[in-house]
Amino acid sequence: MRRLLLTLPLLCMPLLAAAQVLPGDQAASHPALMQPSQPLLKTGQQAPMQGSLLVQSQNETTADAQGDSNGSLSLNPLAGGTVKSSTVQYGITSNVSAQAGVAQRSWATEPRIISSEVGATYNAGRYSLGVSVAQDQVPNPTALPRVLPGAAPGVNGLPDFDSATQLNARGRFALNGDNGVLLGASMGRIRLLPGNQLGLTTLDQKALSFGVEHGSVSTSIVGRTMQPEPGTAVPGMLNTERRWNSIDLGVTWHLPWQGSLSFGAQNLWSSGNAVNTPAGPPEPDQSRTPYVQYHQDL
Repeated sequence: MRRLLLTLPLLCMPLLAAAQVLPGDQAASHPALMQPSQPLLKTGQQAPMQGSLLVQSQNETTADAQGDSNGSLSLNPLAGGTVKSSTVQYGITSNVSAQAGVAQRSWATEPRIISSEVGATYNAGRYSLGVSVAQDQVPNPTALPRVLPGAAPGVNGLPDFDSATQLNARGRFALNGDNGVLLGASMGRIRLLPGNQLGLTTLDQKALSFGVEHGSVSTSIVGRTMQPEPGTAVPGMLNTERRWNSIDLGVTWHLPWQGSLSFGAQNLWSSGNAVNTPAGPPEPDQSRTPYVQYHQDL
């Protein structure tokens, strides 16, 4: 399953010569495409015509992923790094398009997380609905790097993250012009490296998101819950009924000169502990992390 998700986007590469290509600087001129905080496959963006292929490539920072509208995974906004992504869309009918995307999140010069996603979107003009299956995987079985002092690495506060698979659904309802409402839901499974501090192998995760777009300003709020998969906990470590809940809030302002200013807080509210203590078992890092980030397309 992992190999299938990673190779499907690559099968479309021979078609790129006949495709419409939108690199990062050109995509910035389209307001519907200039959304660096959105996931690989977006609803409400420019759809390809029936029988045509649309290709989009983008470079951004990992902090831009903080406002991910479907809320499937959460990366620490202070971890630094870059994200390179490519998305291929094919217009099946005038209202239905199929999409495949692949992204690479890198710290320094070494690729750390490879993401792939395949799905379909129904676009009825004023509203759109998309479903997709996503896979995130660490190619090298090592803990994610700590770039800044005090910045906890990892995904969802899990430094021993190995891979994840999610089923995503997202929709957009256009109010008028550039104004709209975004809704997203995700459910999936997170796998951890063997010998991790939590003494777990698999976590079940669910997420809900709500966003509002008003001209050049977009806001999002994401709620997540994680729970050990029944039967995977090491005896004497964690209760299988233990849950970790959190809420993230983010605001992005898309500037006229192809730049964006993002600010918000990761784990604005959480049910877990900010710091592990010797008195209890290890837990995912859920410390509140405010951030302000500026991104400029060149």
